[in-house]
Amino acid sequence: MSADVMSGERILIAHPAADLYGSDLQLVEAVRALRGAGAAVRVVMPEAGPLHGRLRRAGAGTRVLPFPVLRASALSGRGIVPFAAGLGPAVAASVGLLRRARPDVLVVNTLTLPWWVAAGRLAGVDVVVYCHEAEAQRSRPIQTALAAPLLGARAVVANSRATARVLTAALPALAGRIVVVPNGVPDAGAPAPMRERAATDALRCVVVGRLSPRKGTMVALEAVARLRADGADVRLDVCGSVFPGYEWFEAELRERAGRPDLAGAVAFHGYVSPTRPLLEAADVVLAPSFGESFGNAAVEGMLAGRPVVACDGLGLGEVLSGAPRTGRLVPPGDAVALARAVAGLAADPAAARAVGAAGRAEALERFSPGRYRAEFVRAVRAVLPRNRRKRPARPAEKSRETGGKCTSCG
Repeated sequence: MSADVMSGERILIAHPAADLYGSDLQLVEAVRALRGAGAAVRVVMPEAGPLHGRLRRAGAGTRVLPFPVLRASALSGRGIVPFAAGLGPAVAASVGLLRRARPDVLVVNTLTLPWWVAAGRLAGVDVVVYCHEAEAQRSRPIQTALAAPLLGARAVVANSRATARVLTAALPALAGRIVVVPNGVPDAGAPAPMRERAATDALRCVVVGRLSPRKGTMVALEAVARLRADGADVRLDVCGSVFPGYEWFEAELRERAGRPDLAGAVAFHGYVSPTRPLLEAADVVLAPSFGESFGNAAVEGMLAGRPVVACDGLGLGEVLSGAPRTGRLVPPGDAVALARAVAGLAADPAAARAVGAAGRAEALERFSPGRYRAEFVRAVRAVLPRNRRKRPARPAEKSRETGGKCTSCG
């Protein structure tokens, strides 16, 4: 694919947060893909945060435009009222931005911004929705409501086959417009070798991800508690923070970790970046999420050369499709099975090293950024031909946000 296949095209991306978790970091890879293909990219977010700097270094302009985000709390009867109240002004502001910026394509990143699809239609801009969610645990009416706005998009990029299955099960009419592009996860280089340990030596586990019930963090704590009850010296590093409004869950985790059977065995590190040092310090990486649409943290564990034990559901089952050779899969929410899988790896250090090595080789082959960038650009480029014919020429403008040249800025 030549480097100028999207030369001069203007891409505006709407993204719901400025953090540095899975979908945020994948956005950085998407920007690198589009910039590498020659497109001018601008990202609009509702808040300031560390993602702005990452995106600018990747070559995108950024802007803060306050707008509502459809969090889980807004799906309740009480939460939907304030969310709905902010939609009118948000759509108006978004349409105004789109008409000034005149992008060739609007990429709406995640299902949490459904009204951006409407704004794109009102502004006459073709929309691509980039879906990172597989809401299989929601009721069918909610799944259908979440999927319905995608009918306004010309294309939907799903980050896994599991995500595509959930969307089409809720709304079969979407089948013809979904393109599956598995995530690309950068490799931090050859990892440090796994430490030498005997079967009876202490074991260190790590879990990386948002602190939320659906990520299965509590299941990881219960599994470690079971291992310790069986006499194993197991410790757990927990890396991650909560969304605002979920502080109660972190309090529950800390209370559980403070009970006698886990006291002193669990360390909470908060948000960690880069994660590679803690992954390399671990003997086993846990990915106990109930509903992961893909599982970047599991791939990072594989790239670190550590054996990964993950829940066999949705995207994680795809990531570890080579298990048991490349990792271990257990039923979601099953602390007993999770503990059993960890105990098996602990009891056979040679097998654990072999699993870690096989997992790294698999991740390098299947989830490379190069493969991802080519496939993502191809999916977005497919929306462009009609716009190429109608778009008037426009000189580059100076971005107030970045101080550099950005043809996507309005």
